[in-house]
Amino acid sequence: MSTKSPHGEGSIYRRHDHPTCPPLDAQGKRPKHRCQGRWTASIELPPVNGKRRRATFFGDSHADVKQKLQAARQRLTEGGPARDAKTRLADAIEEWIRTTLEASDRKRTTKDTYTILLRTHALTDPIAALPIGRLGAADLEQFILRLRAKGLSSSTIRQTDTVLRQVLDTAVRDGLLASNPASTMRRPTVVSPEARALTPREVSALLSAAHGSRYEPLLRVLAATGLRRGEALALRWTDVDLNRHLLTVRGTLARTVSGLQIQAPKTERSRRTIPISAATAAVLEAVHESQAADRAACGDSWSDTGLVFTTEFGQPIDPRNASRAMSIAARKAGLDGVGIHTLRHTAASTMLEAGVPLRTVSEILGHGSVQVTGDIYGHVSSEGARAAVDRLAALLGW
Repeated sequence: MSTKSPHGEGSIYRRHDHPTCPPLDAQGKRPKHRCQGRWTASIELPPVNGKRRRATFFGDSHADVKQKLQAARQRLTEGGPARDAKTRLADAIEEWIRTTLEASDRKRTTKDTYTILLRTHALTDPIAALPIGRLGAADLEQFILRLRAKGLSSSTIRQTDTVLRQVLDTAVRDGLLASNPASTMRRPTVVSPEARALTPREVSALLSAAHGSRYEPLLRVLAATGLRRGEALALRWTDVDLNRHLLTVRGTLARTVSGLQIQAPKTERSRRTIPISAATAAVLEAVHESQAADRAACGDSWSDTGLVFTTEFGQPIDPRNASRAMSIAARKAGLDGVGIHTLRHTAASTMLEAGVPLRTVSEILGHGSVQVTGDIYGHVSSEGARAAVDRLAALLGW
């Protein structure tokens, strides 16, 4: 028995000689098959590479397969697949890394970070074995709970969630899913720790601890400008104007799977020209002289990269080595919980407490917007707050 629907609407039938059934064997019997004695619905799908395709559904009753057929037609009408794919999430992730992520215009460091997040946290989790068509919001929420149980930071969990959502969005785009199951979930929140800033006395102690090391000039420039670590390490002498006391940020040095690379700045506003003090200019002049001595000592072994901060052979400084030097100096100075990014926080907080307008500080730091600067540094120290109210009282004549 067969019930034909209009062209493109699908058909419902219940017969044993359907093409999907196995052929008769040598004894003239038909091996048992999932369609045997059951109702079947079939619908034509959009062609791929000119080839016709159909989706087939099975059920124990006419009403059962009719419902499945109607659901498939509705999904096709809405531009989705007739049914979700059975592809494992693990396979979808690896395919996304290999194709979609690699073909994107994201920076190499971003691609590496996304790959590490997925392979470290998603592919090692039980969720990776689930077919994406059976993946629900509850599965994703359980995944987030397991990440928290592992003690991961809120920012790492949020970033992993963000990348996994992109994988599922691509599955929707490619017709593997009708909708992204993560779209009904709230994104994990990020608890931002208050930025640590050093006092002038602590900065002095830190630089004294680094005195005489190859990294002392770098730390001094970071403390005096608020540059990001990678921005300072990517500076070339052509970016520095010692006569006019200016330097221009054009890139950032980062370690990728392919080695050290200078990439585009973090944001368009990160590409900027900022003034430097006479003292900072003097530090850079000393670096230039020291580099000339290194070049003469190395001879043919010198690598002419044009960078301001280099190894003794003229090669780029690994950002990890710069951070390690900062940690060593901080430990010598007796400072706990201090990293190289602390110098950027210190520069920003010090300028704001000195009364420098928020917009000016934002431009110097190269933030994407003034709001970003305000969100991070919208606080002042207790000393700054007391000075503010004391000044207010004085102006009121109290």
